[in-house]
Amino acid sequence: MAVMTTAQALVRFLDNQYVSFDGRETKFVEGIFTIFGHGIVCGLGEALDSCPGGLKVYQGKNEQGMAHAATAFAKQNNRRKIIACASSIGPGAANMITAAATATVNHVPLLLFPADAFSTRQPDPVLQQFEQTDSLAITTNDAYRAVCRYWDRIARPEQLMSAMINAMRALTDTAQAGAVCICLPQNVEGECYDFPEEFFRKRVHRIVRCVPAAEELEEAAEALAAAKKPLVICGGGVRYSEAGEALEQFCEEFGIPFAETQSGKTACLSSHACNLGGLGVTGNSAGNDIAKEADVILGIGTRFSDFTTGSKSLFREDAQVVTLNTSRFDAYKLGAVKVVGDAKLGILELGKLLRAKGYHSGYTDEVKAAKEGWDREMERLSAYAYGDGFKPLIAAGNPQTIPEFIEMTGSALTQTAVVARVREKIPADAICVGAAGSLPGDLQRMWTSDERYSYNMEYGYSCMGYEIAGAFGSKLAQPRREVYAMCGDGSYLMLHSELVTSIQEHQKINVLLFDNSGFGCINNLQMSNGIGNLATEFRFRDKDGKLLGDLMPIDFAACAAGYGAKTYHVTSMEELDAALEDALKQEVSTLIDIKVLPKTMTDGYGAWWHVGIAGHSDNEKVREAFENKQKNLEKARKY
Repeated sequence: MAVMTTAQALVRFLDNQYVSFDGRETKFVEGIFTIFGHGIVCGLGEALDSCPGGLKVYQGKNEQGMAHAATAFAKQNNRRKIIACASSIGPGAANMITAAATATVNHVPLLLFPADAFSTRQPDPVLQQFEQTDSLAITTNDAYRAVCRYWDRIARPEQLMSAMINAMRALTDTAQAGAVCICLPQNVEGECYDFPEEFFRKRVHRIVRCVPAAEELEEAAEALAAAKKPLVICGGGVRYSEAGEALEQFCEEFGIPFAETQSGKTACLSSHACNLGGLGVTGNSAGNDIAKEADVILGIGTRFSDFTTGSKSLFREDAQVVTLNTSRFDAYKLGAVKVVGDAKLGILELGKLLRAKGYHSGYTDEVKAAKEGWDREMERLSAYAYGDGFKPLIAAGNPQTIPEFIEMTGSALTQTAVVARVREKIPADAICVGAAGSLPGDLQRMWTSDERYSYNMEYGYSCMGYEIAGAFGSKLAQPRREVYAMCGDGSYLMLHSELVTSIQEHQKINVLLFDNSGFGCINNLQMSNGIGNLATEFRFRDKDGKLLGDLMPIDFAACAAGYGAKTYHVTSMEELDAALEDALKQEVSTLIDIKVLPKTMTDGYGAWWHVGIAGHSDNEKVREAFENKQKNLEKARKY
């Protein structure tokens, strides 16, 4: 037995947690991100100061940002390592809720310790305590219940033991991984208890591959064997199962093309002959064209988001859906023939069954033709010049914005050409991080890599602000590789504080800031559906406070330079080339402020997206958009 505070016991426990996958054992908890406040500094703070063990303590700058960094760290480690996050009570705790939702949606483990109100209620209301009049048991931290896989509050020291065992269970569950919230009342953090030594022994949590049932495999194999033109969807489960090579061999043997989700991208090699690239709303023409004609869809490790399925309108109405997923919940989607199990084991077993049936798909040259067609489009996008190339997107916006932007910045760079040039110039094994705006579409379509797990895109929650924090977390996971945050000006303004942390920790990241003077993706969406140019461009107000004024000139490079980053201004390809080359020589974090023309991102390639459009409006364009939505909805699956 060992007498210690609850917080001291927590730190000692965390320091002794390990995971094992396919016989490879790794330390699970690498450290703790924290921003100390009165709710945590004297309890958990004392424990981390006096007895941190092997845990490293990182100082965050924004609670949401540090939790995003921890999420990216876990993802880049394929969920085998985590960094926990601890905050003070109230606002600090509330700041992490968005990050908790982001982690849970993406099935990435995130361990959170928000401080809480006193369990004794003696000082109520303590500073920053949220009081709910119908129950004093409710605090800010109860909001975590909706976005976490496991939630607990430690009202007595001895409760820590069962809570943390269950926290580890949830964090290492391949089907249910997500955020875990353990609330720490301030008084309990410092209370003592005689903890049994057994609680602190080294624990190895074995991440075991879920073996698919023979009956489910046979049913799935029968569906595939009847297919003439099947398509595989490579989701995030392929990545976390480390099944990319197995999937490539499976598809090659049976002549089946595959397309990638945002989460599944780089689980397989971009150059593989069967790889069509992105699928769905952010997908390319190759993936979407083949998907529309496929008679069987095999979704592996995907949760079938609306972007993947084109709001359930991308696939043929009579297409049979087959799923392979460790999550029973996701496996049941779209009325599928389901296989609940590990992606790699399922692929290997399906291969045996199809081999015994002598199966091969009926494709002839369709896949090759689709890929060649997309290659031609890639050439066009890579050479995108100001002019006819992006007129369709100009038509969806304010016609004055582009000439204004050129006059203000002196730049006529197009976003797609910049993306293509960046991919050409940076190291082949560089890690690309993104999350929101128009860049995820450009990157899903245009980014290629034969370095597995080099694409850390958060698109389950598409959380603005993940980009820079996520790049920092990725760098912590892969310190020897260059990491690039692909970030719009809107996301940068929303959350970039962990850029400072990257400098503080000597963990160099490269921020590629695409400045198009606004929330360009949403501006496209609103104006293409008949809505006015409302609150999506960064403009001054006119004197009357009603009309849109001039575009706001923002020097993002000057901002980052003030933090200590090495910065660059880019308005031409020559300046971009020079900045990318010089950034590779730097040891400190860099920011390249790239002025890119509005409306020059990639457009859709045949996938519909269901958004809420007004069913009644005096605006003719809105009425037309609603009618178009209704026509697409009639063709989409209903569940």
